[in-house]
Amino acid sequence: MSSETPLDDSYFDYCPWDFERHATPEQRMTQAGRQQRLTDKGADFGPQCFVSAAAGVFPDTLRMGANCYIAGHAYVTGELTTGSDCTVNPYATVRGRVVLGNGVRIGAHSSLLGFNHGFAPDRPVHRQPMTSKGITVGDDVWIGSNVVVLDGVTIGDHCVIGAGAVVTKDVPPWTVTAGNPARPVRDRRTGRTTGAGAPGASGLADAVARFADQAREQAAAVIDRCWNAETGRYVDRPGARATVRAHCDAIEIADLLLGSPPPQMSGTEHAERLRSLQDPATGLVPEYGPDGSPGALPAPSADGWVGDPAAEYHVLSVGYALGLLGARFAHPVHAAARLTAAQLTARLEALPWRTRAWTAGAWVDCWATAAYRNAELTDAPAAPGALEALFGWLLTRTDPTTGLWGAAGPADDARLQLVNGGYRLIRGSFAQFGLQVPYSERMVDTVLAHSRDPRWFSPGRENACNVLDVAHPLWLAGQHSDYRAAEARSWAEQQLPRILDRWQTGAGFGFGQAGEGGGPGHHPGLQGTEMWLAIIWLLADIVGVAGRLGYRPRGVHRPEPGPWAAIARLC
Repeated sequence: MSSETPLDDSYFDYCPWDFERHATPEQRMTQAGRQQRLTDKGADFGPQCFVSAAAGVFPDTLRMGANCYIAGHAYVTGELTTGSDCTVNPYATVRGRVVLGNGVRIGAHSSLLGFNHGFAPDRPVHRQPMTSKGITVGDDVWIGSNVVVLDGVTIGDHCVIGAGAVVTKDVPPWTVTAGNPARPVRDRRTGRTTGAGAPGASGLADAVARFADQAREQAAAVIDRCWNAETGRYVDRPGARATVRAHCDAIEIADLLLGSPPPQMSGTEHAERLRSLQDPATGLVPEYGPDGSPGALPAPSADGWVGDPAAEYHVLSVGYALGLLGARFAHPVHAAARLTAAQLTARLEALPWRTRAWTAGAWVDCWATAAYRNAELTDAPAAPGALEALFGWLLTRTDPTTGLWGAAGPADDARLQLVNGGYRLIRGSFAQFGLQVPYSERMVDTVLAHSRDPRWFSPGRENACNVLDVAHPLWLAGQHSDYRAAEARSWAEQQLPRILDRWQTGAGFGFGQAGEGGGPGHHPGLQGTEMWLAIIWLLADIVGVAGRLGYRPRGVHRPEPGPWAAIARLC
């Protein structure tokens, strides 16, 4: 195949895997337009996706991770959510509610039917009610050609479904199955005939599914209890003061569990409320003042940066909440865009890496996210060379013994600041921009050693920050390597049941637990609920049962990089 001879559009309908390497600029623009039209109707695409013009794509919900494609003459309706590296090959059908993990291959002419007709004898079939339990497919699954998967089926991680199989029952992880109806043929790991999955996987999968159903049923009540009708503002929990973050947390929870904005206002009203809070001069969003109007920001430093912890976090929370509403900031974050490469480097050098690594990592998270958000609004999201200066500094300052930045603290917190600061830094930079972390194996070593510290990770002592800051690095490293994956999975399996049991009926999750300090405390509220919902997804995905949750974070704690359009402009 000559790269000098343009390929006809129809070629990519049947060979979409070649699109990234061989498409012309005009073909790429046409594809971007096709995806934008779907995005305008609520779809969400990761980087390097492809949707054939010859496919029938008419979804109610469509969320695709990075490197996914829908080939020619595929038929997609209903609610499809995929991880990364998923393929719907020519003439395949995906209908109803279907959730795919990472690395799922659906062969040509296969059908995943996440819905069903009733067929009681009291009326004609065409008048029967429709039902939908949904289909869930784990990670690393190959569904061969001419397979039919029926509603209500869960296919575990690492399965292979043989060509022509009709899958009517759940398939345990690692199973090779075939036939009509499909039956286990062998275990991929051992080659022996078996129908057994990973120990405990089925029970844990059922537990997360039950939890998700319960959380969805109660989501509206959880949000409504934190709405102050008198002030028209959200609070983290009843009796607390109104905060900007509480509004953003309500939007994230509603997106995860309800698939819509919080019901107290329309999506447009939510977006305009948040957009109106932005300070036009700096681009930052201050905390509410006493009367509910935007508060005052401190005076800028000599380099123009405004040091305000709440406003720095709002770059993340407000930016992603607006994204979930289909909106953007009203103004660029000027405070970040004005820092020259030299000023940025000077700030990085001055951050308290050895004593307060969390503070240092949080600043990197804020600046990098501001640059990312600016790319949605302007052709000059950062000063010339500033982004290169950031990643150059980070790459040359990574400690090769820990895989992180800064140093372990004194005995009273040991690795806590190091790991928690590492998470914030990685979230805003490497993870958000889709880049691999340097020294990832050393990072895993450090994070796993920290996860065994009983001061932070014994029953009754965990809080959302500490668990999240271990779960995310382990999940992220697991996307590129199997290094110590069994230990990561074991830790996730220990954490998940304890977390699920902490849900409080109609109120959600508390950030921490009774007697545990830090954060907003142990009382159930929006921050704890938003964070633990994301943590549950990360842990469930490490275990291989995230598909049973029926949701995937899309906000601050989204597992994929940010939307590719903004990243491409930065690069």
